[in-house]
Amino acid sequence: MEAKKLLHITNGDELTEKILKLDIPGDVITWREMLCEGPTSAEVGGEKFVKLRMEFLQAKYNIPEAQYHKEFLEELAKLAVINNYDEIVLWFEFDLFSHMNMLALISFLLQNKKNDPLSLVCSKKLKGEKEMVPLSELSEKNLKMHYENRIQLTEDDISTAELIWELYCAESPKRLISEIKKTTNFEYLSSSIRAHIERFPQVNTGINSLEKQVLKLIQEHKITSIQHLLGYALQYQGYYGYGGEQMQRVIEKMSPFYNQTEEEIKLNEDGVKALNGTKNYYQNLKDDECLGGVRKYSFLYDPENHHLLKL
Repeated sequence: MEAKKLLHITNGDELTEKILKLDIPGDVITWREMLCEGPTSAEVGGEKFVKLRMEFLQAKYNIPEAQYHKEFLEELAKLAVINNYDEIVLWFEFDLFSHMNMLALISFLLQNKKNDPLSLVCSKKLKGEKEMVPLSELSEKNLKMHYENRIQLTEDDISTAELIWELYCAESPKRLISEIKKTTNFEYLSSSIRAHIERFPQVNTGINSLEKQVLKLIQEHKITSIQHLLGYALQYQGYYGYGGEQMQRVIEKMSPFYNQTEEEIKLNEDGVKALNGTKNYYQNLKDDECLGGVRKYSFLYDPENHHLLKL
């Protein structure tokens, strides 16, 4: 019997290297984007999409156009011409960072008429573990076990992925809220959507849940340096999956709310008020940052009833 022709698509170089060591048959393509941040458009790889992403990544992360071409667009071009795989295996994590990339990838495959069967390898909490371990940090044995137990995605799963990507890129994130309760084979999709919704500034304070968490960490721990705070913020970020540079931007955004000496970082008066919800800092923090298809500060999140309010 002829072996199945497999294509593996991973969410990063570290994971690609691990898979190559596993001796699993098939070709491997690496997806190198961070679509949970900055502006996006629904047609992945289209002219508008590329322009938006290049401008954002150059401005915020100093990633030159040539690097974006080599690391992302060249891999996208490979995906556009693939054909006749028996199965495409998606290797993506449980967090928002990975899920937005995965939704965009599935949409790209559909936009390019790639109808090969899709399956998903996603990090899960292992027996005896308190925290979920990212795929790239699993032992080869556990990673192979995840692969052997991969989930076959149904047509409904794929349609839902396409819809949520379109809604993420659209002008009204409010429509995403109704998708949170939908049951799919994407075990952590609801958590990722919820995490995204909570990135809009809260109605009473003007800071979002991730920014609030940074202030909370400063209040609850003796933080000695920005690097120390960054370590805590990365460890306790929940379903965001932000990398170091992304979290650094969150910490910098919160700099008006803390004072730093050689020995310690402590909340200032504004930090205490923001954390306690006794003053609203929306106007102080407002900028033109985008989350998908909308500006971050064009909506407010109400944590009491989990609604978004358009401004």
